[in-house]
Amino acid sequence: MQKNLITPDTKIADLLNDYPELEKVLIEASPLFIKLKNPVLRRTIAKVTSLKQAAAIGKVSLNELIIKCRQTAGQDVNTSFEEKREKQEKPLWLNTAKVKIEYDVREDLDSGIQPMNRVLKETATLGKGEIYLLITAFEPLPLIELLKNRNFEYYTEEKDGIFRTYFFKS
Repeated sequence: MQKNLITPDTKIADLLNDYPELEKVLIEASPLFIKLKNPVLRRTIAKVTSLKQAAAIGKVSLNELIIKCRQTAGQDVNTSFEEKREKQEKPLWLNTAKVKIEYDVREDLDSGIQPMNRVLKETATLGKGEIYLLITAFEPLPLIELLKNRNFEYYTEEKDGIFRTYFFKS
């Protein structure tokens, strides 16, 4: 069976299906990845989270993460991956008075509860111009990508390790 080349766009679930031994590499790279041992999160969030997103969430270098994964998997490591993050400007639509739903997922995630379905259901109820506030311990990049594809704008601010991501229904 041909295994896929590990790239920034490789989904975590695909990576671990092809190379189960990389679970240890990911966990060593960032303690946040210990959550991969949770079967619910592994079946859900890992399917939509790329290595690029995981590196940002785990606050690790994408380049170093891919090199470690490729070394362990026996793949070529003579490639460099750029990590560019654009600074977000506070959007004009951001008005906390327009927050219709607020969800702090930290406790649910710590309890092994996967929040993605709840977030998708709740954001689907928003009317034009309404805001959904998601509070997390990391930037929720997979959810941001999903909701951008559903015509939401977003803004994330971080303070003391707490991320507040506002989703605006446009």
